[in-house]
Amino acid sequence: MTLRHLRHRHSALWLAALAHRLSGLALAVFLPLHFLTLGLAIRGEAPLESFLRWSDQPLVKLAESALIFLLMLHMFGGLRLLVIENLSWRDGQKQAATIVAGVSAAIAFFLLARMF
Repeated sequence: MTLRHLRHRHSALWLAALAHRLSGLALAVFLPLHFLTLGLAIRGEAPLESFLRWSDQPLVKLAESALIFLLMLHMFGGLRLLVIENLSWRDGQKQAATIVAGVSAAIAFFLLARMF
């Protein structure tokens, strides 16, 4: 492939689509871990309490905010796709994709600040 064929990969909309797909994959990896954690509650209070104490570490809190960022990014990216598929094309879609990333980051940082 030549560089001319890869030029589209520098577009904000292509990067938004890539971020949407990657955030979906990351959330798919997280989901079984979430179910395993919920399974600790079935085993009893002690295993769940031990896990909850472990989850109070700063690195885990940072990972939680990254998870929130991925959730927001994926949700807003999905909403963007619904708009693209069901409404007519708008000139401001690149700006909307950038705003979505910024709003996702702002929500994640706000919730991270509230955790500490």
